[in-house]
Amino acid sequence: MFKNYFKIVFRNAKKNPLYVFINILGLSIGMAVSILIFLFVQHELSYDTYHENSDRIYRVSRNWYNPDGEVSLHLGHVAAPFGPLIKSDFGDQVEEVVRLTNNGLLLRSGENSFMEENVFFADPEVFDVFSWKMIEGDPKAGLSAGDGILISEEMAIKYFGDESAMGKELIGEIMGLTLPFQVRGVFETIPDNTHMHPDFLATMNPVIEFYGGLEEFMKNFGGNNFSTYVLLKEGYDYKALEAQLPGLIDRNMSESQSGIPRSKTTALHLWPIEDIHLYSNLDSEIEANGNMDYVYVYFAVALFILLIACINFMNLSTARSSLRSMEVGLRKVMGADRSRLVNQFMGESFVMTFISLVFAVILAFIFLPAFSDFTQKELSLNFFRNPEYLLGLVGLAIGVGLLAGSYPALFLSGFSPSKVLKGTFKAGKGHENFRSILVVGQFAISVMLIVAVIVVVRQLDFMQSKDLGFEKDDIVVLPSNPKIEENYQIIKDRLMSQPGISAVSISSRVPSGRLLDSQGGSAEINGEMSQLEIRIADIHVGHEFIKTYGIPIVAGRDFDFQMASDSSEAFVLNESAIREIGWSSPEEAIGKKFNYGGRNGFVTGVMKDFHFESLHQPIVPIVFMITQDRSNQLSIKVDASKREEVLAYLESEWADLNAGFPFEPIFVDEGFNQQYEAEDRVKTIFTFFSALAVLISVLGLLGLTTFATEQRTREIGIRKVMGAETSNILILLGKDFMKLVLIGFLIAIPISWFGMSQWLQDFAYKIGISWTVFLWAGLIAGIIAAGTVMLQSMKAAYANPVKSIKNE
Repeated sequence: MFKNYFKIVFRNAKKNPLYVFINILGLSIGMAVSILIFLFVQHELSYDTYHENSDRIYRVSRNWYNPDGEVSLHLGHVAAPFGPLIKSDFGDQVEEVVRLTNNGLLLRSGENSFMEENVFFADPEVFDVFSWKMIEGDPKAGLSAGDGILISEEMAIKYFGDESAMGKELIGEIMGLTLPFQVRGVFETIPDNTHMHPDFLATMNPVIEFYGGLEEFMKNFGGNNFSTYVLLKEGYDYKALEAQLPGLIDRNMSESQSGIPRSKTTALHLWPIEDIHLYSNLDSEIEANGNMDYVYVYFAVALFILLIACINFMNLSTARSSLRSMEVGLRKVMGADRSRLVNQFMGESFVMTFISLVFAVILAFIFLPAFSDFTQKELSLNFFRNPEYLLGLVGLAIGVGLLAGSYPALFLSGFSPSKVLKGTFKAGKGHENFRSILVVGQFAISVMLIVAVIVVVRQLDFMQSKDLGFEKDDIVVLPSNPKIEENYQIIKDRLMSQPGISAVSISSRVPSGRLLDSQGGSAEINGEMSQLEIRIADIHVGHEFIKTYGIPIVAGRDFDFQMASDSSEAFVLNESAIREIGWSSPEEAIGKKFNYGGRNGFVTGVMKDFHFESLHQPIVPIVFMITQDRSNQLSIKVDASKREEVLAYLESEWADLNAGFPFEPIFVDEGFNQQYEAEDRVKTIFTFFSALAVLISVLGLLGLTTFATEQRTREIGIRKVMGAETSNILILLGKDFMKLVLIGFLIAIPISWFGMSQWLQDFAYKIGISWTVFLWAGLIAGIIAAGTVMLQSMKAAYANPVKSIKNE
């Protein structure tokens, strides 16, 4: 039976190579795209599912409320005491609680030294919660030791080569502190599909000492730097535990100065660990997470392209029905019933689909490395390690075969043998209308993808070119340290003497970072000091910070180094802070008493609102104050024409300023652009797959146009003999197809407008979707479609009419 199907397929390929080529190429591309995107989707959905108890592991997050109940900040990290308190208060529900905190360290081993970002200080029970596998050593004993550190197998090779890492010494350096470690265990490298990737797990002891000892550590509810995970006992609902957390907050945290219970101003939440990667895009995360919306987008794109390829198959099969009508009539006369004919045509469809699948797998293997690099995922199409992939491919081929072949099979098998053999057979109007609907659907999908490309490109250009309200260009940022902080004025003067450097300042954070730091305060309103119930983010800066970044002052003045009181009493706020506090204007705020974070002083200046964070975030209230011991970063304004010379100079100075640490300058404008990498990938995905969708649609249109012109060869010849102009022939052949393209365009407009409007909701600042977006999308699709139709129609229009009539 299948041998017969193969024979028929190859016979048709010899007789009609163009149509078979279009079908196989379209289905191959569609299935190849589907394979790649399904691998990506499967990988995204697999995050953290490898943990043995993943269904019982939850991460604790913390948010803060404004007086109106709106969430002002939501962190994926919480204060250190919450973990132990949850375990002690709810021991009947909680099996284990562990905390991890991540810090970049310079690690040395002999002559080897590297800056490592994935160093985690962790509680000893961390391996009781997470299913990470040890190669050597006891993790609990190793992390209980005062100098214990566990390292991944990859890091063991990096630092110690073929030697055993056990017992070896590692020296860590951070902010002028030296931390001696001894390797007490080696674990397998953490899988790619997890929301955090520790290369090193160190004892929590240095962190506890940094906070002033265990007693102070357990009192600090303000330092929200700890990723805290709860392992629930079997059978307990995490929502029931979450409902009890407000009581835990009120039992352990005193009321605000206004007498408001702390559970009314802050809250704890539990996140299933399997949801973190795709659903938890909070204000602080260990790593950049994925986004379920983009998974849906990629999945939809794959289905759209596959659907377009299937539509081609259906259209070309039914359009050429008249060429197989005699075959169907003879088979029915010879006794074949409709079910047998359906089986035959479905069998041919499956043969075509499985041939396409072979090419699709080849294409997927060819493009998988590039696609993996693009998505930054370790994707693999390994059938030996994942035999279920074979079942998935077979399922894909069967699904495509059914979708593509069902309608043609039902259509072809329904021919009346008497009409066929009499020569009076003609496909019904309903079938022609259905083919038209399919063509409309193809081009509607194509237009929607083109609209998506244009909107994403415009939004990305808007974000990258929007005036952020300060001078972000040509500012290089380097990490600070205690040596720079202690000798800041001397170092600043030395740097300023270098040609090409126009300004230098230090700060706790720099634009393009997140505004995660805040403290309580009060302000003078209507002559009285009032407690502030709003969140105001704080930035600790040097005197020249505002000048370095060119932030406009709208009232009052900038910090003044000549005024000693500015170092301890001056505050500069942005316009949003002025509005939220309740002052009527920036001018009114000047000179008002302002207390913040235990510092008493006055508002000396108000700066114009500017975008400190990405355009995903709204502008929030900010207060600037002169730093005393929180200068994490050094900002240097350079002359664009002397950038290379300045960087070379800074690199030579770095050996003295931060000995042993790599020179890794970051430019502020590049920092902003890096925040839009996800959107940049979406732009590339849409652009590439839109081109494929249009290509497949054009291939189908080419096939239909070719067939239509073949069917009307004699008519065209007679019209030309009767004096018809070539332009009239072109219009005759092309108008019906262009009508379908136009209808597809009109259908695509509202759908694409709604979809892209939803996508833009993720941005606090965004473009509008103007009519020009749809105009350009329609023009692009229309020109491509018209070109395809005209190309084929011109062949028929310019053919010798005498030969056309003779051949007919």
